[in-house]
Amino acid sequence: MARDYYEALGVSRTASAEEVQRAYRKLARQHHPDVNRDPGAEERFKEVSEAYSVLSDPDTRKRYDRFGPDFRQIPEGYEAYADAARAGGRGSPAGSRGGSPFGGGRVWVDSDGGERFGVGDIDFDDLFSGLFGSRGAGGPIPGADQEAELELSVEGAYRGGSRRITLSGAGEPSSFEVTIPPGVTDGQRIRLAGRGGQGSGDAAAGDLYLVVRLAPHHRYRVNGRDISVDLPLAPWEAALGASVPVPTPGGEAKVRVPAGSSTGRRLRLRGEGMPNPRGTPGDLYAVVKIMVPRTLTSRERELFESLRRDSTFDPRGET
Repeated sequence: MARDYYEALGVSRTASAEEVQRAYRKLARQHHPDVNRDPGAEERFKEVSEAYSVLSDPDTRKRYDRFGPDFRQIPEGYEAYADAARAGGRGSPAGSRGGSPFGGGRVWVDSDGGERFGVGDIDFDDLFSGLFGSRGAGGPIPGADQEAELELSVEGAYRGGSRRITLSGAGEPSSFEVTIPPGVTDGQRIRLAGRGGQGSGDAAAGDLYLVVRLAPHHRYRVNGRDISVDLPLAPWEAALGASVPVPTPGGEAKVRVPAGSSTGRRLRLRGEGMPNPRGTPGDLYAVVKIMVPRTLTSRERELFESLRRDSTFDPRGET
């Protein structure tokens, strides 16, 4: 049986979404194979990634809390009918329940006082217990859809391409090539048909959904399809204006700096952000950052001293 997802992340069952996210980020950084060469780090990284993919989604977390490790095998709508049948049956031993998708509902009370529900002579608790408690009973069962996180650099997400990934599950690890479309964004899901859980009997396998996560970058900051990057400028470039190179994930570009640009000014390069195969690409914003020399030559010091004497500019007087 898979390890409890809450235990895997080291959080309580009442943990907030923010606590779950913080725990995941801490463990993911600690065990990522790129930074941790311990033989068990990769397996631990996959474990916490799987736990986060389930607990970070409110609906999926709710199903996991209710049904446990087999939550993916429970058909959609089962829990809604369970709630409706149980709610409708309180105070009455049996009878028709309005609003049931199966017609009349029926509620039993076990010897231990617990409720069971069904329609007519069919006890759905028994039925689903047989289906999911013992594999092979009740006929073929479709494979479960699964999720895994796919971490990409900003450049890798920009370019797209082919990447080999390895996933570990209940059986042997599986390794296969994944085609990543150019311009994928953080949180985007890539569907791999038939790569999910195996079905029983002749039933089809489920699908695998790879959830893209962009790794932190030392230069680029990504917001949707827009990218921001700092643009260091010398004081005279900012004051007089200039045409300077700016790095982008797709290669170097040129940006025109208007005269009188101060630190924090955002210069927009239309269409230089993340590509969008189905629409308009994002933009790149070069954010002005004025730099000064750490040490001055005698001539530079002379020029700055002259500027200080002659200039009437008061930066603290600007509004």
